[in-house]
Amino acid sequence: MHRSQIVVVLSLLAFSLPACFDGSAEREAYPVDGPMLQVLGTLQDGGAPHIGCNRPCCRNLFLRPATDRKVVCLGATDTNADGERVGAMFEATPDFPSQLQAFQSAQDIPLDRLSVFLTHAHIGHYSGLMFLGREALGAKNVDVWAMPRFRDFLSSNGPWSQLVELGNIRLNSLTELQPVSIGESVLVVPLRVPHRDEYSETVGYRIEGPRKAALFIPDINKWELWERALEEELAKVDYALLDATFYDAEEVGYRDMAEIPHPFMVETMQRLGGLPSTEKTKVHFIHLNHTNPCLDTTSQAYRTVVGSGFHVARFGQTLPL
Repeated sequence: MHRSQIVVVLSLLAFSLPACFDGSAEREAYPVDGPMLQVLGTLQDGGAPHIGCNRPCCRNLFLRPATDRKVVCLGATDTNADGERVGAMFEATPDFPSQLQAFQSAQDIPLDRLSVFLTHAHIGHYSGLMFLGREALGAKNVDVWAMPRFRDFLSSNGPWSQLVELGNIRLNSLTELQPVSIGESVLVVPLRVPHRDEYSETVGYRIEGPRKAALFIPDINKWELWERALEEELAKVDYALLDATFYDAEEVGYRDMAEIPHPFMVETMQRLGGLPSTEKTKVHFIHLNHTNPCLDTTSQAYRTVVGSGFHVARFGQTLPL
């Protein structure tokens, strides 16, 4: 088995955990004029229903898929110098076809004016690039942005290298803290974060618009391992879409988190709990594992999050930039 195939298999197996829930996320969209973010997915890499999960929640979803259960992804819009709408998708997930369709139908942006920004080389964040290949869309020169090591991984390992060779994608290197423009008014700033970097660096993004700014960190090991202070980064933005893979230790059966390091939601809430409400309300938790009780909006966990002044990101949600 090729090394990149092993990564895909291990990434899927790593998150097969004891329990899951059948709550439907709130479906709410806010029409926005001008540059904006659109939430195109809120789940951890394996999605929901999760492979190998035979519990009622996933069984039901296999039979009746929920249209709002998609792997973590954002879309951002802007305009170019000619006044045309342009956009970017953050992550290329296994749900890329439906996410692209949702974004394009809502924003009316053709593929030749879309780019893709990747955070790291774990299955849920880049494997959707395959849909740009000749077996599927047969795209032409879609700009894909990645950090240098990640760029080299994609250009040197099949099947991703074939996308480059056939001109389906055009790889571009990011540099930490160096902004990249989507159009005339929205900038994307990569920020290195500590994570399991087997094949690439891991970044989050600060997405800066003419009116608002957002922080997007779907994966990080622990906040205290980051060289930046979360509170300081939160103060720079209007929204923060933060890693919420697991709610607490009980959810993962008190498993050794060295295997699958992420900050628990309860840890993030405790860390930020002393901040003013104007800061806490910026937080929209995202990248929820299929076991996360906050997928159920009637759960006590969800009520605790909302009651503490935070939010859980919702598929279809839009935020002005």
